[in-house]
Amino acid sequence: MRKPMIVLLHLGYWLLYLLLITTILLALPKTRPPVEHLGQVLFFSPLAVFALLPGVLGFYSYYLILFDRWLMRKRLWACLLWGILFVLVAGGLTTLLLSFPLNALGYLRFPQTFFMGLFLSMLAGIHGVIGLVLKGFIRWYGDIRFKEELQRRHHETELALIKSQINPHFLFNTINNIDVLIGKDPAKASLFLNKLSGIMRFMLYETRTEKVPLSKELGYIDAYLDLQRIRSANHDFVRYALQGEPGNLMIAPMLLIAYIENAFKHAANKREGPVVQIGIDITDNSVVFRCENRYQRKGIKEDVYSGLGNELLQRRLELLYPGRHTLNLSDQGGLYSVQLILDTHD
Repeated sequence: MRKPMIVLLHLGYWLLYLLLITTILLALPKTRPPVEHLGQVLFFSPLAVFALLPGVLGFYSYYLILFDRWLMRKRLWACLLWGILFVLVAGGLTTLLLSFPLNALGYLRFPQTFFMGLFLSMLAGIHGVIGLVLKGFIRWYGDIRFKEELQRRHHETELALIKSQINPHFLFNTINNIDVLIGKDPAKASLFLNKLSGIMRFMLYETRTEKVPLSKELGYIDAYLDLQRIRSANHDFVRYALQGEPGNLMIAPMLLIAYIENAFKHAANKREGPVVQIGIDITDNSVVFRCENRYQRKGIKEDVYSGLGNELLQRRLELLYPGRHTLNLSDQGGLYSVQLILDTHD
């Protein structure tokens, strides 16, 4: 939900509350103030402190603190205890502020002070519960909008993957290389043909879900790198290191391969030494991905990640891993590097 709408909801709530207080004052003949003094009574008298302060304190302590820190984390006992503490503090503070003018006038003694503090605490609790309801509604509405946008982006990404990830240049070169291998080493050519078939099957059919097993994603990367290796006479052209076991970890499909494809697309055509270096470290709750490539062509930043687009890749990360990813891009001295850290803990 957008901030202006949230502000309007808050303003609407407090205006309705003031309207309720005004209606109560006008409905009581003995305490009804003159209409011309109504604003002064509402905002510049002990009644303003009595009516507004515990409500504001209770509402926003629940809205800003209690909901996110304890209720959303399902720490119900902590939520209950802190909720009671907040309303007692709100009621006690308001009673303390009111006690000075009322005691000076002789209107307030100990029993009245106690019961007034109890009443004000209950008033703060009522406002606090309403604050929780409002925050829950805003969060629920935001989740609906988020899921709608995620679904829409997922469809867009799925179409973009089908159109752009099957790189015609890569596909034609790989087929040509396999064709050459058929005459030299038919068994090896058959092996690479099966790898190419597996890559296409994965891209076209297994990326339709929101998440895939990390093991399948790594298998796709292995096959892709094997097919890239046959394109270069440099046996050390690409280095790939995997640490850890994927286990049952799940990951959004085709997140890593976009950066790997970009590395090969812009890699320098060197005959010796490593040009593309890829590392993946897996722990129980995270995946750390690193990819570096040396390049020579100028203007690489202008069309970097032209397949899915850098903006779409980053937006997809924000939607799928909000607050659970770190992306660092670096371009220094002819070396382009990507580091992506994913928190895979749900």
